[in-house]
Amino acid sequence: MKAKLMKLLMELLKDSKRSDREISKVLGVSQPTISRMRQRLTEEGIIQEFTVIPDFVKMGFQIMAISSFKYKVANDIDGLRKLMMAKPNVIFASLGDGIGKNGIIISFHRSYPEFSSFISTLRAEGNDIIDDIDSMLIILENQIVKPLSLKYLTELEEK
Repeated sequence: MKAKLMKLLMELLKDSKRSDREISKVLGVSQPTISRMRQRLTEEGIIQEFTVIPDFVKMGFQIMAISSFKYKVANDIDGLRKLMMAKPNVIFASLGDGIGKNGIIISFHRSYPEFSSFISTLRAEGNDIIDDIDSMLIILENQIVKPLSLKYLTELEEK
């Protein structure tokens, strides 16, 4: 990626709400150039979406779960994808490797009973695809030591 595009991406990671005019002043290029560069980042799929990171507790969530599992059927990625896409509280799911598992799910839950029901449903609906699920539960109210943000990635570029 060209240096100017990378700089724009870093500025957007810091605060994507800023106007193209504000960013143009920081990067020393014209506002129309920033607009074209932003469009290019989007068209090339480097920026996949513009979104917000909310206060999950204020949204009513008490738990973030990071669940690892064994994926049974190596050739049924479509079945796994369909199962995960049907769960709106799952914000990320992927295959991977480590700790004796080969898949991971990150999900949000309003309560422990809701989480427990989610896992039971996942086991029932994914019986042919998923095996051996383990979860780490994160209580969102008071145990966060570093808030979720993509802006930290910009510090890697600055070093």
